[in-house]
Amino acid sequence: MTDESRIALVTGASQGIGAACAAMLGRAGHRVALMARGEKVLHTVAESLPGSALVVPGDVTSADSVESVFAEVESHWGPVEVLVHCAGTGASSPLADTSDEQWRHMLDLNLTAPFRCIRRALPGMTSGGFGRIVVVASVVAKRGESRVAAYTASKHGALGLVRAAAAEVARTGVTVNAVCPGYVDTPMTAATVADIAARQGIPEDEARALLDRRQPIGRLVTPDEVADAVMLCVRSGAITGQGINVDGGAVQS
Repeated sequence: MTDESRIALVTGASQGIGAACAAMLGRAGHRVALMARGEKVLHTVAESLPGSALVVPGDVTSADSVESVFAEVESHWGPVEVLVHCAGTGASSPLADTSDEQWRHMLDLNLTAPFRCIRRALPGMTSGGFGRIVVVASVVAKRGESRVAAYTASKHGALGLVRAAAAEVARTGVTVNAVCPGYVDTPMTAATVADIAARQGIPEDEARALLDRRQPIGRLVTPDEVADAVMLCVRSGAITGQGINVDGGAVQS
């Protein structure tokens, strides 16, 4: 990829991995549109970026909202050339206790939402001869894990979506990849720590240490370390159809 400024859209941009990706894209000279449900915090992120930023609040689980966000970016700058899909969430429950509602929510947010965003982004990318799509998935896109059946299934689906899309557009100048983090030091992991502490009746610092030890490097991954992998996919035209692990060596590929 050249140093030319591109038009980027980051979903889930209000915190954590999404905010880190937005910052790195901004520092690389790209124009960055920020999507999440909370408008106020998006403005805070936008003000921290070194270059052009556009706040486009929206809900990735709403087809109408996704369409409105893309249309707004196009009206301001033009077609989205870099899509970094970070919006997502997790939930913990034994499989036998997982409700239909919990199952649907995981699939809606972690699988259907990136499908809609990719579907909306591809025509402009393929017609322009350039595109970079990166979906933030999870290491559980590659392995099963207890108590997170719905989350695991949704992330397996997201990785399959990425691979299928990459194969379909491989000759168009568009790449499609997934980044698969382990436990990252984000608000989502903080909620996991609180859940473990409550279930096991231990202090939260002990619960966090349990997650630290699940990764061979002995600590949580940082959002910037995930964003580094995202930027590798943005820069390269030869990396596509991949699920790049950023998990401290927990799942070796």
